[in-house]
Amino acid sequence: MTPEARLAALEGAWHLRRRIVEAAGGTTRVAGVARWTPGADGFDCVETGTMTRPDGSRFEATRRTLWTVAPDGIAVQFGDGRPFHRITGGDRPTAAHDCPPDDYRLTYDFTRWPDWSVRWRVRGPRKDYGAVTTYRRA
Repeated sequence: MTPEARLAALEGAWHLRRRIVEAAGGTTRVAGVARWTPGADGFDCVETGTMTRPDGSRFEATRRTLWTVAPDGIAVQFGDGRPFHRITGGDRPTAAHDCPPDDYRLTYDFTRWPDWSVRWRVRGPRKDYGAVTTYRRA
């Protein structure tokens, strides 16, 4: 699938489930919806859901990213426009976000399209966790 086609196919609402596992113990979960809507230069993605911390406390969580076609794939930016990472070719592309002193490594999995996922591995002096987010068309 071309980057243009993949990005266009994301339009609409997706159920999301995220599991964040801290290396020191404890699992945080998020359940909600991600919506990709066309914007001026690509697609806005807004994720909203309920986050449940290891102690059982719950609160509403929101995250916004911007997705655009780039020469080498799809560029993902933070909601304020700062670069986040790029998704390049294939059904299992990897990506990285260098945010010293932390290191973010991502692996996307589009092999079960339209269901898909992204795995994160984050390491740094104050961060050490893995996360998996799954998306299913709403």
